[in-house]
Amino acid sequence: MRSPDSHAVKMKFDSILAEINGFGKFQIALVLIQILSRITLPCHFLLNNFMAAVPSHHCNIDALDTGAVFGNLTLDQKLAVGIPAERDGTPSSCQMFSEPQYEYLLGSNSSKGSFTVQCQNGWVYDKSTFKSTLATEWDLVCSRKGMNKATATIFFIGVMVGAPVFGFLSDRFGRRPLLLVSYLASLIFAVLSAFSTSYVMFVILRFFTGMSLAGISIMAIVLNVEWFSIEHRTFSGVIISLDWTIGNWILVGTAYFVNEWRKLILAVTSPLILSIIAWRWLPESARWLVAKGKTDAAHHYIMKCAKMNNRSKCMSTITPATLLECAETEHGAKKYTFVDLFRTPNIRKLAIYSGMLWFGVAFTYYGITLNITGFGLNPYLTQFIFASIEMPMKIGVYYFLEKVGRKHGQMGSMLLTGLCLFINIFVPKDKWTVRTVVAVLGKSMSEASFTIMYLYTTELYPTVVRQNGLGYTSFLARLGVSISPLIVLLEDLWHLLPAATYCAVAVGTGLVASLLPETLNTRLPEFIEDIEKPR
Repeated sequence: MRSPDSHAVKMKFDSILAEINGFGKFQIALVLIQILSRITLPCHFLLNNFMAAVPSHHCNIDALDTGAVFGNLTLDQKLAVGIPAERDGTPSSCQMFSEPQYEYLLGSNSSKGSFTVQCQNGWVYDKSTFKSTLATEWDLVCSRKGMNKATATIFFIGVMVGAPVFGFLSDRFGRRPLLLVSYLASLIFAVLSAFSTSYVMFVILRFFTGMSLAGISIMAIVLNVEWFSIEHRTFSGVIISLDWTIGNWILVGTAYFVNEWRKLILAVTSPLILSIIAWRWLPESARWLVAKGKTDAAHHYIMKCAKMNNRSKCMSTITPATLLECAETEHGAKKYTFVDLFRTPNIRKLAIYSGMLWFGVAFTYYGITLNITGFGLNPYLTQFIFASIEMPMKIGVYYFLEKVGRKHGQMGSMLLTGLCLFINIFVPKDKWTVRTVVAVLGKSMSEASFTIMYLYTTELYPTVVRQNGLGYTSFLARLGVSISPLIVLLEDLWHLLPAATYCAVAVGTGLVASLLPETLNTRLPEFIEDIEKPR
């Protein structure tokens, strides 16, 4: 049986954090160390926009050169007699004539006797923007274009598998050791993938790269939030999301100068070397150590924090013994798993609603983000605009979250994303300026919902299952992301179907957010009982 005042006792960690300053040099150092690894996340998650880009291409028609006539033609003339034209006058990407149609040189459009076949001898690619991509390396075009889209899907399936695995292991063994595992594995698999000799080898290594990066994705934010005091949690959630924007800019700049896909992978993975070096200064989560009853280790890190934040005097009353009282040791000894997210009614509701929310937010966000060629602009420029809108929007989100709260922020951002997607369904393709402006607004709203969602979920789940909760929701998010690139292939059925699908999911997700409780200025729950029994 628990003593009547155990609720007060076990909630002491936030009070201890307030004593030693829950927002000082210690917390700033923690954020700065983690930036090194977190900037690699957008570089890999959005890498397909450049690495898997499909440059304009046409069939290789060298085989048609059987006589003197063909050899004397200019390139444009060769294309005219060797490749049928599309409606807009450009050469077909996937078809060629079975033999040269010299009558086209005389201005005749009669296609008597001209019969087209699929490309027979590979393709010729325009290398003005990209020197080499996955599509040009393994001819992932025409009938094989689905294999190109599948590279993103397989990577995100890796992230999807990695999220619950790292969530479970870091709730069991701690945030710090699993972060090192994540850094090392991500670096090794990413570097190996850059030296792939076949498509199959590449997608297998991309799967494991995604699986390893999932650890950084979910553990870094939890470690931050667990070291920040109540009044600075919003700040910690938003500041760590700025790493994504910085990483996005780095990706655009790197991709612009490094236009060979193998070198690009190596370039965007290199910051992980610095992360591995800086890991030795990374603290373990004292909140997790207390919840596990490891009070000596927790005391060591709390002392370190107090010293860095010039609050050593406050530590006279905080001893391992007082932390032990705070720890509710019988709970600390219990091993929590994913099953605990569904065992009791309130946390079950929380798990179902937050899971639906993560699926919808990620599905919509990547639907917009991985479709940068759909707006008629240069891919580097589109990606740069998408990245740049994030910074002012996140600063706006910070003030909104502080004043209005998480729940209304999550609802509003998703419903507005849905509205932008809905408007773009009716904007003609040739009005690319309007399409880009609306898409950028939709992208910024969708980015806002992603920023809020990470912080919101971290505050909703209790410490003992927080990583399990984030692992499970991140699993569902990556399921959404894995499906998202493939939705674009539905345009073969009906050209508006992809946009209508993204729009419907965004609106549905906004409505699900209304079912979750508000967490603004509330204490972080430590145990499942804090959610089951009203505070």
